Amino acid sequence: MTAVSKAHTPDHPGKPVDSVDGAGSAGVRALTREDLEAHWMPFTANRNFKAKPRILARAKGMHYWTPEGRKILDGVAGLWCVNAGHSRSEITQAVAASLEQMDFAPPFQMGHPQAFTLANKIVKIAPAGLDHVFFVNSGSEAVETALKIALQYHRLKGDASRTRLIGRERGYHGVNFGGMTVGGMVPNRKIWSPAMVPGVDHLPHTHNLEKNAFSRGQPAHGEHLAGELERLVGLHDASNIAAVIVEPIAGSTGVLVPPKGYLKKLRELCTKHGILLIFDEVITGFGRTGSAFAAQEFDVQPDIITMAKGLTNGSVPMGAVLVKKEIYDAFMTGPEGAIEMFHGYTYSCHPTACAAGIAVLDIYEREGLFQRAKEIAPYFEDAVHSLKGLPGVIDVRNYGLVAAVEYEPIAGKPGARGFDTFVRSFEAGILVRAAGDITALSPPLIIEKSHIDELVGTLAKVIKAS
Repeated sequence: MTAVSKAHTPDHPGKPVDSVDGAGSAGVRALTREDLEAHWMPFTANRNFKAKPRILARAKGMHYWTPEGRKILDGVAGLWCVNAGHSRSEITQAVAASLEQMDFAPPFQMGHPQAFTLANKIVKIAPAGLDHVFFVNSGSEAVETALKIALQYHRLKGDASRTRLIGRERGYHGVNFGGMTVGGMVPNRKIWSPAMVPGVDHLPHTHNLEKNAFSRGQPAHGEHLAGELERLVGLHDASNIAAVIVEPIAGSTGVLVPPKGYLKKLRELCTKHGILLIFDEVITGFGRTGSAFAAQEFDVQPDIITMAKGLTNGSVPMGAVLVKKEIYDAFMTGPEGAIEMFHGYTYSCHPTACAAGIAVLDIYEREGLFQRAKEIAPYFEDAVHSLKGLPGVIDVRNYGLVAAVEYEPIAGKPGARGFDTFVRSFEAGILVRAAGDITALSPPLIIEKSHIDELVGTLAKVIKAS
């Protein structure tokens, strides 16, 4: 096993970032049911939660603490985003200094130094050739922006008929109407189906338990599924298709790792037919696979990359769209005084978010966290695959520092086993993510072997007791 370096915090030299003293949450009062009522919580069973709330009061390094002082090991990096560990003082100080210097700068027709600095830092670690950055406030906004860029790009190139978008079944691309439409998760789509964006098709998903269960890394079977793009081209003609958008590793649906050769085949077909390829790297970006971006890890260059989450370590909302020079240059036509794209947000490239992003990218580079993730990934893989054979477990899959454990659904109660495992895990001292009857794991990149042992060992006890 490759030796793995320890991550340290400058606040406590020589001390692992998760071992900061002060387990407890002094000064945080318990919330009453009345306190909970006003907040309509996102993606949450509100009545279930408010009957028995799960409250987090503080965080540091690898851990959260409840108001009662109970320590919770974070097995999902908050929500796929806290890659450098919680409550890093470097980020706090950078954000505070930015607020003191300038609380807000209008992003339209004005600029500020931090936006340009952060854009250059992103380009520095990005796949070669993707060298222009458009800032937004979330992954959902990044996807909407990427889709609009793709459509306008073809129009500018004289291919205005290229308006059709192609997503993938079980894909997740945020909750705005464009992203929801190209996404392929039924609960996110069914209520708003009549208002979906027209002209969208979907590739089949790549999940195949019969042939790929318990794969380590990329599964062997499924490259041929990329060929379904040819069927859609035959149906609509390439002259009508603008872009294909996929997650390199589908995260929110339960960690679907791309079959060997699948992404390369998709790239070949998009190139063949003049279709833009968009990688949604909101989850896989910033080290989750052991590389800065999954595009580099799988050696496949898309035309556009969306990102968020790990960009600011979850500390301040921010997202971005990274595009090839060819795309950017297509927009830089017409009168120099004319706005090239009528799109943006009030809080695009907010100074505070940029300050956080700069500090986070400095941490990634200084502590070598992407390489660190790659080094500890084999240990993580061995640990999660030790769950094979436990009651109800029908699959374990992984890549880098992301993994999923899939369970046999309870008859007539889809998702119940996954949610029960999530609740019981929290009660046992670990935070995991439920995705239907799947437990997803995506710990901070600072994780140590002892944390992996605790995380997987505790999950094993929960599964056995379920």
